[in-house]
Amino acid sequence: LIVFGAMKSTDVYKDALARATVNSGVIEALGSPITEGFLVSGNTNVNGASGEANLSIPISGPKGKGTIYVAANKSLGRWNYTGLIVEIAKTHQRIDLLQSGVSANSR
Repeated sequence: LIVFGAMKSTDVYKDALARATVNSGVIEALGSPITEGFLVSGNTNVNGASGEANLSIPISGPKGKGTIYVAANKSLGRWNYTGLIVEIAKTHQRIDLLQSGVSANSR
């Protein structure tokens, strides 16, 4: 439980989840509201202003389930995504959250 809580408290986790829950393609595929699942998998390694994260975050909505896949590196105190997608479980459709007109950089 401590490990899951630690991953869920990271900026990169919170940002990925926030982007998915407001993305029109994700909302269309899963419905609203979109909620996070419990069993996050992957790893984060942060050492001050640098680090890396590779996460799989389960999400669901009234119409189905999906997974947010996050790959990011932290440099100079800022997360830079190398990949941020949602895969819809039923159709295997992949929605790129970096192409939503929002900057790829986060806190």
